[in-house]
Amino acid sequence: MPDPYTPTPKDRFTFGLWTVGHTGRDPFGGPTRPTLAPAEIVDLLAEAGGVHGVNFHDNDLVPIDATDAEAAEIKRDFTTALKRTKLKVAMATTNLFSDPVFKDGAFTSHDAEVRAYALHKTMRAMDLGAEFGAEVYVFWGGREGAEFDAGKDPVEAIARFRTAIDFLCAYSIDRGYPYRFALEAKPNEPRGHMYFPTTAAYLALIPTLAHPDMVGVNPELAHEHMAGLNFTHAVAQALEAGKLFHIDLNDQEFGRYDQDLRFGAASPKQAFHLVRLLEQHKYEGFKQFDAHAVRTSDREDVLAFARGCMRNYLILKEKARLWSKDNEVKRLLRQLSRASKDLDELMSEHTPSRAETLLGMTFDRERLAGRRLPLEALDQRTTEILLGVE
Repeated sequence: MPDPYTPTPKDRFTFGLWTVGHTGRDPFGGPTRPTLAPAEIVDLLAEAGGVHGVNFHDNDLVPIDATDAEAAEIKRDFTTALKRTKLKVAMATTNLFSDPVFKDGAFTSHDAEVRAYALHKTMRAMDLGAEFGAEVYVFWGGREGAEFDAGKDPVEAIARFRTAIDFLCAYSIDRGYPYRFALEAKPNEPRGHMYFPTTAAYLALIPTLAHPDMVGVNPELAHEHMAGLNFTHAVAQALEAGKLFHIDLNDQEFGRYDQDLRFGAASPKQAFHLVRLLEQHKYEGFKQFDAHAVRTSDREDVLAFARGCMRNYLILKEKARLWSKDNEVKRLLRQLSRASKDLDELMSEHTPSRAETLLGMTFDRERLAGRRLPLEALDQRTTEILLGVE
């Protein structure tokens, strides 16, 4: 029998060069695995099996100080590997956080020359991504924040960020690129306080942009979870707004340092509800596993990590299907749901007569408060389904 949890490219699972290529370096220790060339990382992903595509920051592919000849050789080898493995480049982004020039921000820097360099670097990175057919372009404002609020006006910083995104949207249109831009929030890193710490903050910014139709969000699970936020709710808000352009799947032990663990490794129940949400609402975009194997892993274990990310998603997808068909779940959901076609119609849109009807109604608060909400039973049945109890 074929394994039902074996991924295929149709699942649209992707990994970044920086994920499976991670060398095991962490804040407290040096690398434990050798550095792989981009072409070698593509081969590793092909060996994992079922991967749709690979993503990169500009300097993941081409080092920031590479000569033209070195860049050409890297791109040639990368192109050959993509053709050999049939992997696609799904997403591209810019590293605006590692180089010391961005120590006080990129698009929000006090220094006009730094802001100009950030645009210059991003345009060149967009060119690079388009060269390889990337469809989505992600913006993570890694240093767009402050350690001390005395040092920068946040209103001015937000305006500068908006101006930069407007400029780059226009550049994409002018060049005829097919990009959809996805803004990525991370509440917890790397600055003391980020200007756009949550997915909701970016969703509030998007309608103020010059080209809001081409800009959405790229929520990342581990970092909103690490800050104690409910990631599924953030994704639901993006879905409801039609702005979930890309998503980063990983995991994180709450309160620990930046780990970006294998998807579903630390919080399988939260991962289950996220997968259930994505599948229920038919999200068809790329699902990137923005995670990396732990520092103790060797190459074989890195492969196990990559396969585990995809396998966990597919297992949880099947659990979500079983959950939706489970008779006990259905029974409990019926107890929770008290729909009324007449009341929903009455509340659907304001008119003076509807407002008067609502104002004239009498409600029995004690009766309403006494209605059962069997949420403990539903959560227990959910837990049992995840544990494999029939």
